[in-house]
Amino acid sequence: MYNDNDISALATTAERSTGPRRIDVHHLTRVEGHGNIVVRIAADGTVEQCRWEVSEAPRFFEAMLLGRDYQDVHHITSRICGICSIGHQVASLQATEQALNIRVSEQTLALRKLALHAENLQSHLLHIGFLALPDYMGVPSTLHLAETHREEVLNLIACRRMSNEFSRLVCGRTTHPQRFVPGGFARLPSMDDLHQLRVLLAESLPGLGRVIDLCASLRDRVPAFERETEYIALVAPSEYPLYWGHIGSSMDDRRPVDQYEQMTREYLVRQSTAKWARNKAESFMVGALSRFNLNHAQLTDGARKAAEVLGLAAPCHNPFLITLAQLVECMHSVEDSLFLVEALLSRGLRHEASSKIKLQAGRGASAVEVPRGILFHAYEYDEQGRVVSADCVIPTNQNHANIQKDMEALTPRLSGLPESEIERLLSMLVRAYDPCISCSTHLLETEQRKAERPVRFIRT
Repeated sequence: MYNDNDISALATTAERSTGPRRIDVHHLTRVEGHGNIVVRIAADGTVEQCRWEVSEAPRFFEAMLLGRDYQDVHHITSRICGICSIGHQVASLQATEQALNIRVSEQTLALRKLALHAENLQSHLLHIGFLALPDYMGVPSTLHLAETHREEVLNLIACRRMSNEFSRLVCGRTTHPQRFVPGGFARLPSMDDLHQLRVLLAESLPGLGRVIDLCASLRDRVPAFERETEYIALVAPSEYPLYWGHIGSSMDDRRPVDQYEQMTREYLVRQSTAKWARNKAESFMVGALSRFNLNHAQLTDGARKAAEVLGLAAPCHNPFLITLAQLVECMHSVEDSLFLVEALLSRGLRHEASSKIKLQAGRGASAVEVPRGILFHAYEYDEQGRVVSADCVIPTNQNHANIQKDMEALTPRLSGLPESEIERLLSMLVRAYDPCISCSTHLLETEQRKAERPVRFIRT
């Protein structure tokens, strides 16, 4: 790996590449979905083209929701993503409950927070150990590390297994849970489940510490690239928020969730089947690093210590460090989950009769933090509790413009490197965002778009 000085030094050595160069990555590996990197560099080193493309086939989940009963909506939207299915369900339930004026108990709130922590751990550990780590170890995949770093790989597998079991104990399944319903739970975890979860979480701390130590030992392999941008995440006065809060920005005022459209301002570009977003700056970032930058003071003690060990301090403007911010969040999720489990065990789980839901026309908007950033769902229901309109704003489509701007800033500094190095470093940059590309594609291709006339797109 190269830090900023190493890149500059390599570009001026005898290995400096001459002549025009082209980088075509179709499709980027170790990410979810299909995305391309296209770069053209002239013989004099001028960057003529630098483009992040999303070529994933469009998906129309908002349209699928039209006319559906309120009890079905969260199950449908969980299928937007097999990695963030819990987050989509929770966001969907929040929006439905707001629209239909349904209130949830403190017990339901605590269990949903646990579910989000479980998902954060599942996704972050997958990205850290199996998608990003090979970049910093100089190998194509984690399979190559099984021979050279067997104990480290086994430890990562054990941590990830714990996160899956965490999800199963709280949600009933490791993905696409069936226990959640508007207003509460169809079936609660048992007290034995919570006791087992407390043991699992406590026993995972040493293993997670070893992952932190491993990543800290690789800290000098992180490219020293910085580009200040706008950071957007949920913010709250008393916690590191995943489940609730206001929309916070490093460049804008805090806003209530129902004003999400004013801060995401989605638009279309020809190179992408996913919508892009902007607020105050040309682009903004969502995800673990944005949450860390805006909420680091609310982290648990162990998470703050992990940040120190990893050399991560706010504000941080290096997108390559998103992966380390995810690792800090892993420690936070384990420690905060232990706190929530202890509170539930001390009170005991109570069966809560489903409150009678009075159907009424209404609108509701929600926001939760999922592994890749802030997720918005908004619905309008008619008097029969059927969906009239729906909107889902996915974290990765909020990040696409920021990925493009990062590439535009980084590529000129790489222009003297061999093609293989340019490709590797740009691929690392995109992978650092941990994009969930197929989740973000909501654009409908039309003849008007092809002819560069006004665009029609699915946004019901």
